[in-house]
Amino acid sequence: MSKQIKQLQMDALKKTFTGVRDLVVLNVTGVNATLDNTVRHNLRKKNIRLQMVKNSLTRRVFGELGLTLSEDSPFWKGNSLLAWGAGSIAELSQALDAELKGKSAAQLKDKLTVKGAIADGLPVSFQVALKMPTRAQAIGRIVGLALAPASRLVSQILAPASNVAGQIKTLSEKKPEEAAPAPAAS
Repeated sequence: MSKQIKQLQMDALKKTFTGVRDLVVLNVTGVNATLDNTVRHNLRKKNIRLQMVKNSLTRRVFGELGLTLSEDSPFWKGNSLLAWGAGSIAELSQALDAELKGKSAAQLKDKLTVKGAIADGLPVSFQVALKMPTRAQAIGRIVGLALAPASRLVSQILAPASNVAGQIKTLSEKKPEEAAPAPAAS
């Protein structure tokens, strides 16, 4: 391949992956066109794109884009299919996992395997990417953690007042004891 063609391919990769920080790297062997089209169609519905890449050119482009992967990384062994899109690495990983274990799981067995994931430009294992929270889950957790001390403080402030109110209510509901008969005078 001439240097000009390689440069054109690298420019196209740079244009495609500029701004992409979350990826899943897959290995594909022996997938026929029908199955490939089905998988791509199912993932496209979830806003996930797939692209087969040449490892040497992609490694150079990723280096320029700040995605840190060493040259001896297992991501660059064999052929590479990059998946990106969805809202976060968690959503992307969960969608790919669902596709690999879904209807076409028997057909995809040993043909489409996950090499790993890249989360915010750093390599992570696919299992870690699956367990990461989605954006909505992370925001919910942060809000919950921020509100927890405030709710504890409010309960601490209200607890003594409710105790006093409870005691007053108990006293008001208590029947007055009947006067005891006076001792008889002898």
